[in-house]
Amino acid sequence: MAEIIPGRREEIKALKAEHGNKSLGEGIRFRGLTIPECREKLPKASGGEEPLPEGLFYLLMTGEVPTTDQVKLISEDWKLRAQTPLPSYLVELLSKNVPKTLHPMSQLTMAVMALQERSLFARAYGEGKINKNNMWEYAFEDVNNLIAVLPQVAALIYRTRYGKKAADSNVSDWAGRFAGELGFTDAKFTELLRLYLSIHTDHEGGNVSAHTVKLVGSALSDPYLSFAAGVNGLAGPLHGLANQEVLQWMLKLRREVGDSPSDQQITDYLWTTLKAGQVVPGFGHAVLRKTDPRYLCQRQFAQKHLPADPLFRLTSQIYEIAPRVLEEHGKTKNPWPNVDAHSGVLLQHYGLVEQDYYTVLFAVSRALGALSGLIWDRALAFPIERPKSLTTEAVKKLVGA
Repeated sequence: MAEIIPGRREEIKALKAEHGNKSLGEGIRFRGLTIPECREKLPKASGGEEPLPEGLFYLLMTGEVPTTDQVKLISEDWKLRAQTPLPSYLVELLSKNVPKTLHPMSQLTMAVMALQERSLFARAYGEGKINKNNMWEYAFEDVNNLIAVLPQVAALIYRTRYGKKAADSNVSDWAGRFAGELGFTDAKFTELLRLYLSIHTDHEGGNVSAHTVKLVGSALSDPYLSFAAGVNGLAGPLHGLANQEVLQWMLKLRREVGDSPSDQQITDYLWTTLKAGQVVPGFGHAVLRKTDPRYLCQRQFAQKHLPADPLFRLTSQIYEIAPRVLEEHGKTKNPWPNVDAHSGVLLQHYGLVEQDYYTVLFAVSRALGALSGLIWDRALAFPIERPKSLTTEAVKKLVGA
């Protein structure tokens, strides 16, 4: 990072000066690589086939595809950072003082805020040690410290809320340790978690959670405060909570039509949903205009590892029918499935059936994308964001309406 940043600062300065008024386009790419390319090129765990999230983090930070040894170093670094015990007040808060009825995402926000006491960025700023040239270094340390312990925090919430126990595991990568902390030992579930945590990091920085982290961070709020704000955005039903809603809709459909419905039964159910003024969850996207590549790679995983799973077969059947129904309905700009259409089905298959926990997994993954971006915001000394706010009358006057 220290070698790359000076050149990037000059590059951004020149680019903005010459091309600052041009559109940036749309789509899902990580440092220029598509999701299938990331899945193919990023290093895997020994004996595994899915990318390690550490590798995607390295790619986001440097723009380079890492070697296996570079990814191993990140795994070891995060493991070392996570050896510092969670504060006793946080453990007591989550395990004893939080009501079990409190949503896991609310608990995660509280936990991240409680960890803010560890922020090196906030401490250095308070002591007058921060300037524009070095603030990225303090953000870097905060981000890596936070990412390192997020699996522990998230797993503690899971075990306490649902009465689970951690499993013994000798897997040392970030996702592998997370699987063990959640109590899972199935190697295929660990592979799924590696894939899940890689593909949910981000898709374009304008989504609510990633942009909230950027917006709050632009005020020089430290990474803990910024990420907690992003988690609250992710918790909304139009964002991260959507994967839970998809599964609930599918389970309701399954109860009504059984495990082997006809195409006509699914078509009728889709029309019933639409005519009731409801959306078909898991289909459509505010930015994408084709099938979400994150959906496709989850589908490929399912085709290989759980082709006979009833919910997967139902998902596949809906995938064939829903787009043409939505096109006929005419009110959905993108009738194709998005990432949320599949993730809950895979988690259910391997025994993680607690639906209101799914968004916590999303949040742990989103930390990689949103917080790596926050480091770069500090490295490039981006200014505070000031979104424009106009009355309706002012807008009318502006556009001549």
